[in-house]
Amino acid sequence: FRTRTGELSVHAEKLEFLSKTLLAMPEKWHGLEDVETRYRQRYLDLIANPEVRKVFVTRARIIASLRRQLESRGFVEVETPMMQPIYGGAAARPFVTHHNTLDIDLYLRIAPELYLKRLVVGGLERVYEINRNFRNEGLSKKNNPEFTMLEFYQAYTDYQGLMDFSAELLEQVCRDVTGSAEVEFEGHKLDFSRFRRYSMREAVVEFWEGPNRPRPEEVCHPDWLLHHSDKLTPGEALTDIFERHAEAKLIQPTIIYDYPVESSPLSKNKPEDPAFVERFEIYAAGMEVGNAYTELNDPQEQRRRFEMQLAMRDRGDEEAHQMDGDYVRALAYGMPPTGGEGIGIDRITMIFTGSRTIRDVILFPLLRPEGPIDLIDRLREYDQP
Repeated sequence: FRTRTGELSVHAEKLEFLSKTLLAMPEKWHGLEDVETRYRQRYLDLIANPEVRKVFVTRARIIASLRRQLESRGFVEVETPMMQPIYGGAAARPFVTHHNTLDIDLYLRIAPELYLKRLVVGGLERVYEINRNFRNEGLSKKNNPEFTMLEFYQAYTDYQGLMDFSAELLEQVCRDVTGSAEVEFEGHKLDFSRFRRYSMREAVVEFWEGPNRPRPEEVCHPDWLLHHSDKLTPGEALTDIFERHAEAKLIQPTIIYDYPVESSPLSKNKPEDPAFVERFEIYAAGMEVGNAYTELNDPQEQRRRFEMQLAMRDRGDEEAHQMDGDYVRALAYGMPPTGGEGIGIDRITMIFTGSRTIRDVILFPLLRPEGPIDLIDRLREYDQP
């Protein structure tokens, strides 16, 4: 009915409460501003801040775009173990758990890579998985111990083919969620229709700031590399120098390729330069968002690489790979030439939503326990007769 002033209204003959609301909502105009409360009580954050809801709707659209593109190219989505007897596929420390019945320690996976490549051996030539990884490492605006990755593997391609595919994939995601190939992030306009490409050595020269900028031939010389880093090998030194001098400057979408063999135990060697491997990483907004390479499919070389990693572990590198005998055995049955890649869902969501920290794009990021919640005692008062 309408009121005397003409306003449309409802005449309620019966009122029934659908749910109890015992706590007051945040103030209407200022919303929920305390960061700790926002992360700890995400349900309240979603009620109070429509922009937060928009971030997570966009995250879902990003994942949907990736799935749609992969499936249109014939990729099959699979699931691989979250608990693994041998962890691998990345350089990271794992979380450890224990299976009581079998009386064995298991590890929350740091990556699904070695299982996905077993499927390629088995004849699934295009596979992918979007799921959680767990790494027992520090918290930062770019890192959360529990995070979401897309990993995909394609037989009969290599890292050159994946470079082109990656650029197409991320450009289309950007268009699907923003309507454009460009996105604003922290004052920069990132253009995903144009990916710059540098070898790691070229990037050190290109983005070096300050005096003593190296010449291209110097970056190729072991003595120069070891002089500018405290690492033990020229390959490790090059990676260290790149991370310190170039990585943070890679604001525009960029592909960095040709990595030292020491940092890439699962990648195929470059035939013309065996000290390097056919690997690239994708950078945007000054952070790594993807990692890919031509997969090493020689079982003898893979065994040797694992042994090299074991030697690094003996020298104190806790993130070095373990020996995975079953994976070497799988390769011994023959894996076709394959390219594989991982893309961080959380980090690309940060970029495509303009979020400054990874905690803003994970619904329930890891926090220290809150301690006793006084509401529990207050609720007991309602139980009193």
